[in-house]
Amino acid sequence: MKRTRKSLLLTLNWVLLSFGTSILIILTQPTAPVPAQEPAANTEQKLREVLQSSSTPNTTDTPKPVVIPETAPTPKPEVAEPKKPDAAAEPAPTPEEIARQQKFIEADKLYLAGQIADAEKIYRQVKEPFAKTTKPQERKAAIVDSTQLSPGGKVYWRESEAGIAKKLQSRTLVPLQLLVEQYPEFIPGHIRFAEVLKQYDRPQQALDILERASSLYPDQPELTKARVAALAEAKKWMEASLAARQFAILNPKDPQAPEFSNLAEVHLKRYKRHIKAEIRGNAIANILTGAIGYAVTGSLFGPFSALDSTIMLLRGEESIGESVAKQAKQQLKLINDETVVAYVNEIGQKLAKVAGRNEFKYEFFVVPQEDLNAFALPGGKIFINAGAIAKTNSEAELAGLIGHELSHVVLSHGFQLITQGNLVSNVTQYIPLGGIIGQLSTLSYSRDMERQADTLGTRLIVATGYAADGLRNLMVTLEKQQKNAPLSWLSSHPGGSERVRYLEDMITNSSYNRYAYEGVERHAQIRAKVKQLLKEKKEQEEKKQRSR
Repeated sequence: MKRTRKSLLLTLNWVLLSFGTSILIILTQPTAPVPAQEPAANTEQKLREVLQSSSTPNTTDTPKPVVIPETAPTPKPEVAEPKKPDAAAEPAPTPEEIARQQKFIEADKLYLAGQIADAEKIYRQVKEPFAKTTKPQERKAAIVDSTQLSPGGKVYWRESEAGIAKKLQSRTLVPLQLLVEQYPEFIPGHIRFAEVLKQYDRPQQALDILERASSLYPDQPELTKARVAALAEAKKWMEASLAARQFAILNPKDPQAPEFSNLAEVHLKRYKRHIKAEIRGNAIANILTGAIGYAVTGSLFGPFSALDSTIMLLRGEESIGESVAKQAKQQLKLINDETVVAYVNEIGQKLAKVAGRNEFKYEFFVVPQEDLNAFALPGGKIFINAGAIAKTNSEAELAGLIGHELSHVVLSHGFQLITQGNLVSNVTQYIPLGGIIGQLSTLSYSRDMERQADTLGTRLIVATGYAADGLRNLMVTLEKQQKNAPLSWLSSHPGGSERVRYLEDMITNSSYNRYAYEGVERHAQIRAKVKQLLKEKKEQEEKKQRSR
């Protein structure tokens, strides 16, 4: 039946009025945190699909497997998972493995007792050198005065100064590159090299130089200032905030620590303003699309779903994380064993304290799934599979996994993805129905995001006293498991060996200490408890099936 001209005009006026009202609500949305809204109740089916997908290990750090892949295409649901061996069928450790474990336990006890040098000797005995990287050079004490350079270093410095004065690119860059390579302890060399690289339109190379130098000498304030400034110039405000905050946390006695804390807050606010602006812009486009859809179809769902979801996004990461985590906790039968939960929470809180995003309420949950997997929600809600405890060899390895997940949260990777225009339009279709977790499960982190999480995750475990190769060893553990039972992440997400290589390179080039605390004995005790809990759960499920 055709609409009359009058009714069409009334409809158009209503749409325009709704659109204008929606935009006004968005633009006046308060920036202060608002308690999270709980998604509507009909999420059960979508949530089940997401939680079932957590049995496929990888490293996307959304409610789908998170730890390993560089890019992670969503596995087809109709493809059956390879059959995994029963936990009871695990081969018994060899005498050599038992002896090696005892050595680790001995070293851990010495480390905790403050006998660091003696502990390091044992760690070096039982840890094999990296196969694909060169032996790291001994790190020398930092120097900030050019008069302390050796004669060769002074020559490079003078030549670069002359090149700068005459504005000769090669004469400037070549001696500076040789200077930082041969005399990495000379802090002004790195700063000057980065400044010159930026002048010649090489900002990424400048960031790389400052990143490596800051890793080698994290206690040098001028170096960190230069890195923070370079990150801010590149509009990487979150990374700038983290770099400043980590200096303040790791060097609390430095006179400039308060200044770095202030810098961290300044850049964090800039990052939040940027994200909110993106959300507002995308939301207005989505509401307009919904309004046009109403004019064509007569459906009110488009404009109202866009408005509701945008308000939730504007409330921030913690609002989304709280809402989705509440649904997840209702649907998942989480492990509540006090010893196990306290163990995971202790590791996670220790890492979170160093990460510095104190506005989040970090919570760590253990899921009774056998696979080595974990996922993180925006705002600090992290779910760890029991299999991650059962299949890792040490506390340092588990800390590496948690650190990787935590890094995605701290760097707002998931929140960044759902605020992108093409994803916001998809998410708005489901948020009013409480199905946001289903949308989050389909997101894939970029290669750059994965490497950022690996880098920051490794830094976090180093800063908290764990062996620097915890995350790297986790990757090696997964590769070894592939020999006994095919792992889907290896077949669908190649590149595990490449990831091991760049983690080794980062640890070596940054001189991170891989001969620190492993936490083998304590982890073995928790691991045994977790295996028993998983066994009991499996027996209960089998009993239920037989009784049907």
